Amino acid sequence: MLDIKLIERGLRKPGKTKGGLAAAMGVRPGAVSEILSGLRLIKASEIADIIGYLELNSVPIMGRVGAGAAIEPEYEQVPPEGLGEVELPFPISEETIAFEVAGDSMLPKYENGDIIVVYKEQHHPFTSFYGEEAAVRLKTGERYLKTIERGKSAALFNLTSFNAKPINGVKLEWIGEICVTLPRGQIERLRAKAAARARKAAKAHAGRVHEK
Repeated sequence: MLDIKLIERGLRKPGKTKGGLAAAMGVRPGAVSEILSGLRLIKASEIADIIGYLELNSVPIMGRVGAGAAIEPEYEQVPPEGLGEVELPFPISEETIAFEVAGDSMLPKYENGDIIVVYKEQHHPFTSFYGEEAAVRLKTGERYLKTIERGKSAALFNLTSFNAKPINGVKLEWIGEICVTLPRGQIERLRAKAAARARKAAKAHAGRVHEK
């Protein structure tokens, strides 16, 4: 079942209204207010329409992360809205961003073209990530997808890969903790489904206009 807070968050997005949500769900306008106030339960058949209209499953792609060579441009050079979006098959926190994996140094776990979804803000100290794979941004601006290891001092880190030489003694500015990984093939299927839904919605809208 969808959390009411997720729906409230979605309705705060530009262009999203209770009336628009009701239309997407195929219910009377007052039904959305009843759901938000706890007077009406969400039907299982309505969940997909709610997620789709409010875009609760959309995550901005903020560029690429290197599983091999360093990736430019730096994070700060990417537009705030990102370089596009990826739709997940489930709702997710808005505190996340996505990166496309570029390179093959993390094979077989991560392939070129996979998408990793990470938390936008770093909530834990650098040292808590020892031994974990994560997206990282160095003090010098490069982005990588690597396994984080302790360096020669507490301020230095070694970045290791499955199929590449380690990058030793670097300083980190940010670690993006991975919460979801989407294989390239799954992404292509999700995008095809999203396109099919968009065509269906456009056809339905055209039909309603014609009837009027």
